[in-house]
Amino acid sequence: MTAVLEISGLGKTYKSGHRALAGVDLSIEKGEIFALLGPNGAGKTTLISIVCGIVTPSEGRVTVGGHDHARDYRAARSMIGLVPQELHTDSFETVMATVTFSRGLFGKPRDPAFIEQLLKDLSLWDKRGSKIMELSGGMKRRVMIAKALSHEPEILFLDEPTAGVDVELRRDMWNMVRGLRERGVTIILTTHYIEEAEEMADRVGVITRGKLILVEEKNALIKKLGRKTLTLNLAEPLDAIPAELGDWTLELAGEGHELVYEFDSQAEATGVPSLLRRMTDIGIAFKDLHTRQSSLEDIFVGLVHEPKDGEGAAT
Repeated sequence: MTAVLEISGLGKTYKSGHRALAGVDLSIEKGEIFALLGPNGAGKTTLISIVCGIVTPSEGRVTVGGHDHARDYRAARSMIGLVPQELHTDSFETVMATVTFSRGLFGKPRDPAFIEQLLKDLSLWDKRGSKIMELSGGMKRRVMIAKALSHEPEILFLDEPTAGVDVELRRDMWNMVRGLRERGVTIILTTHYIEEAEEMADRVGVITRGKLILVEEKNALIKKLGRKTLTLNLAEPLDAIPAELGDWTLELAGEGHELVYEFDSQAEATGVPSLLRRMTDIGIAFKDLHTRQSSLEDIFVGLVHEPKDGEGAAT
């Protein structure tokens, strides 16, 4: 596929000395949904702000649709739509006026039919004459998306798009994002909701302490890094794990009624068959068992809390 966004060696150091980004390299393919995950202060918003022209990088290069971000800023920026995390818009303007004005900012000719369809797609048409201050938080979020899409960008950045919205609206927005992708729009989102990335993204990037530590196709990531947990429901509770089971890293749970074993599902020898044989040999019976595959959240937590070589613990 064709890369629509290329980021190379991107770094940002603020006057305070804070190193917000360090040597970020990233290529985004046209038409994909890319989720950028990271804890607070990891550098997600700084990265988006640089690509969208809000923050000036200290070093590195950004290319949008073949346009160098520094040398051909106007052409590069016109390809990008941004829905910021914070809701900033003129409270006294109507929905229609706000969205129409945003289109004009990018030099696009008036197109009432396009604006009408956009507002209908976002369930805003009935609110077109309402002032922004009269809308609910969820509707204001939809207006921000309409503003970002008003100039027909090829790339849409969503910075924490469903922060503070209810579950129903979150699902509506997921459906809207999928619809945009079907029309060829590339979606890049940051989120604290791991299920958002697991539900929608084609690829996932994990950023922490200003460094992009992993970029992987979502399903491959879960398969490659995911671990499984085997839980055995014991016929009789245990007060402690017998010494005869010391070859396995086990935990007792459920007040001694459950024996829990975490293992690498990709390993040649998982240790599960030998564990079950040993339990039988020493007379520990179980009534039931089940396994659980690690989720994207498990993997994310493990990555961002695992210090890399030469790095200290997160502060």
